[in-house]
Amino acid sequence: MLVAEPVRVRRLSDQEGQQLLRITRRGTGSPIRLRRAMVVLASAGGNTVPAIARLVAADEDTIRQVIHRPNEMGMASLDPQWAGGRPRLISSDEEQFIVETASNAAPPRG
Repeated sequence: MLVAEPVRVRRLSDQEGQQLLRITRRGTGSPIRLRRAMVVLASAGGNTVPAIARLVAADEDTIRQVIHRPNEMGMASLDPQWAGGRPRLISSDEEQFIVETASNAAPPRG
């Protein structure tokens, strides 16, 4: 039976380490960014995924995802990426229907 290697963040540069320390010491700004910085710092310090999950009260799978992201995209991974979902494309027939409906709508009562 093979045992998977423990999930750990890659070796951080001195600059990255300083940035993480600043974020966690200040404790201001986005709470998501703060929490992710704590996770990355804890991983860099040699803590295991289960220990980090207990520290920040999160699911172990979430911790693994947070640890993998800086390995792939650097410190930009700390910032939340809000997405409103996939934009819906409308056909020309649907567009025409919307325009006609809006044009025929009763004017607002004042």
